[in-house]
Amino acid sequence: GRRMKVKITFIEELLGTCSGNAEIHREFISAMAPDAATREEEIKSLGADAVEKKGMTVFPRENGIPFLYDYQWKGYFKDCCGMLRRADDTESAKLKAFKKEIDGLIFVKPRKCMLVIPDGGVIGKCERPLRGQTAQGERISLAASETVPAGTICEFEIKLLSAKLEKVVIEWLDYGELHGTGCWRNSGKGRFNYVIL
Repeated sequence: GRRMKVKITFIEELLGTCSGNAEIHREFISAMAPDAATREEEIKSLGADAVEKKGMTVFPRENGIPFLYDYQWKGYFKDCCGMLRRADDTESAKLKAFKKEIDGLIFVKPRKCMLVIPDGGVIGKCERPLRGQTAQGERISLAASETVPAGTICEFEIKLLSAKLEKVVIEWLDYGELHGTGCWRNSGKGRFNYVIL
C-alpha cells in the first residue's frame, strides 16, 4: 500500500452538504453509516443551532470548528471517477468496478477532516434558487447553504491498499481545480488546489 498526505486549499468558497434538519440527517446517515454509534456521533456534531436551520445545508462542527467527514472525500472520488471515465485516455477509465475499488481499497483519515478558515475569514451563507420540475410545472424554491471562504485549508491522509491507484487519485485531485466538491459544485463552488506533503 501507499500513504499520501494531502493539503487542500479551496480556491472558491465551499458549501456545506449536511442537512440542517437532524431528522433528515438521521435518516440519511442511517443509510450511509454502518453502526448506530457513528450515527449518534454525527447527529451530535451538527449541534442544536443546525437543527433550527431546517432548510439549510450546514457543516458538522467539533468545538465550533467545521469539518468534512472522511466519507465525503470518498464521495468526491466516486463523483470524479464517474465523470472522468467518460473523458479520453484517463486513468479513471481503467478502473473496472470503480465504486467497489474506492470503497474497499482507498481510505481517508482522520474521520473528521477539519476545515481551517483563513485569518479574517468567516462562515457565510449562500442562497440560490433551485428549479424543480413537478407535475404542475416548474417550481422554484430557495436553497441555502453554509459556506467557508476561498483560502480555507483541509489536510488529510489517503491510504491506498494498492500502489497502482496512486495515479488515479492524483487525477481526481487535479480535477478539483476544474470541478470542486460540496453543494452546488456544478457552478464552480468548492474548487481547490492541492499539494502532497
